[in-house]
Amino acid sequence: MDPSAPTASWPTIVLWGIVTFSLLVVVHEGGHFFAARMFGVRVHEFMIGLPGPAIRIRVGDTVYGVTMIPFGGYVRIAGMEPGPEDALLAPALKYAAMQGRIDAVELSHELGIDVARARSMLGMLSDWGSIRPAQDDDSSWIVVPKADEDTDAVALLDHERSLTYRGKRTWQRITMLSMGVVVNLALAVLVFTVVLSVFGVQQPSTIVDPMEDSAAEAAGLEAGDRIVAVDGATVDGWPDVLASISDAEVGSELVLTVERNGEELDLEATMGELDGSAYLGVATRFENVRMSVPDALMQSVQWTGLVFVAIGSLFNPATFSETVQDVRGVVGISVEAASAAQRGALDYAWLVALLSLSLGVLNILPIPPLDGGKIALEVVEKLRGRPLRREFILGISAAGAIMIFGLIGYLLYLDVIRYVVNA
Repeated sequence: MDPSAPTASWPTIVLWGIVTFSLLVVVHEGGHFFAARMFGVRVHEFMIGLPGPAIRIRVGDTVYGVTMIPFGGYVRIAGMEPGPEDALLAPALKYAAMQGRIDAVELSHELGIDVARARSMLGMLSDWGSIRPAQDDDSSWIVVPKADEDTDAVALLDHERSLTYRGKRTWQRITMLSMGVVVNLALAVLVFTVVLSVFGVQQPSTIVDPMEDSAAEAAGLEAGDRIVAVDGATVDGWPDVLASISDAEVGSELVLTVERNGEELDLEATMGELDGSAYLGVATRFENVRMSVPDALMQSVQWTGLVFVAIGSLFNPATFSETVQDVRGVVGISVEAASAAQRGALDYAWLVALLSLSLGVLNILPIPPLDGGKIALEVVEKLRGRPLRREFILGISAAGAIMIFGLIGYLLYLDVIRYVVNA
């Protein structure tokens, strides 16, 4: 059987895939949600699963629920639709608020505009959360704010805008966009740090076992000896032992200082030969090592940097072909999640941390519609002093989505070859 073949049944793989992706996405979307609420922005929905039929419950302005396809999740924040505001939006909102219930035809008659323009304004007010669809009429809207003849139309519009994403300052909008990534990275670093410092990690040690008919065996090395020095130079870990061997020549002698039963012994080993290089002939034993919290935190940050490099390599034509072979798509991640869950909670937590890190790094890339791309557009709008055209934003977001989904599709193809065809 191919070593990449799944060890779990496919129903189990599907289950753990759903659980894992939902967990990752809910954590990510939760970052956006809490940032929005922190700035007083309306949130329409916080759902577990893909859009579709769902069990819903409204709490205040927000609908929470679980959809019939519990794979991933999403949050809808008020006022995130791109495009400029209509010049008549203030009087339109005031009139609608005075009526309490409105439709596009009535609004068009009141303002003396065509129905399409009225529908566009109602669409924006719906995105803001200022109006909600009537339950008994598909063409009517229930208006949330109240107004009368004395109400200042501009002040009313300003208040409703202040409860939306578009009504916040640039730094606040960037914070809302980036908080999903921040939460993903923070979760990964936290899990890595806790695991490394509390539970430890298996690492190759200087405790060795000699190979049969090797230079190590001839020198008198015994199973379980710990190498503490080579030619008088103290070794702090297995990499130091490997470095000492790589520097030696075939036929040269190394003095190995080993610890055995609490005593230190010096053994002289005459280096053998393997594929033209010096060969000692020892196999390392792995042991569990706990790091200090600062060291574990530093290691976690270093891994984060490596993931940035790896994700960036996927978008570099020169390194794509090599990098993509080590990346897993939806199927591969589900297989790995099921396998990790079988091994235990610690392995599963470690995998979730790695995936959370990867999701966070991927989302920070400056490619619309990813969070990093949206942040880039916010910066551009700030520099130019006015909003970008809606058509431009939708167009560039569509182009980015095609590229991202193309990559996802290619990874899915590789997964099927790896786990299904060649299994």
